[in-house]
Amino acid sequence: MSDLIPSPALTRSATPTLPMVGPGGDVRRVAQDFETTFLAQMLQPMFAGLETDGPFGGGHAEATWRGFLIDAMARQVSSGGGIGLADHVQRELLALQTVPVQPTPTEEPT
Repeated sequence: MSDLIPSPALTRSATPTLPMVGPGGDVRRVAQDFETTFLAQMLQPMFAGLETDGPFGGGHAEATWRGFLIDAMARQVSSGGGIGLADHVQRELLALQTVPVQPTPTEEPT
């Protein structure tokens, strides 16, 4: 579903760390991939009880390929503007990568 490859830091380290990505398209792509995965999980129950038999049903093949159809629908919704989740995820990813500047402590007069 996604062309994301785990960062070597994530596969070697015992404690996972977020991969640093630039402020450009990488963060947006990751955020949209997250939204796509979320949407696919939300769409899955909609199709859980559907029967695939009947004159216009796809039978076993339809049930087999249903996951791919759901992923494609989720990707289409996400790329068409989504539900706003990607914007929030992008903002949080960028905030996690920003290192806050600590003010230097001032010395008390003696």
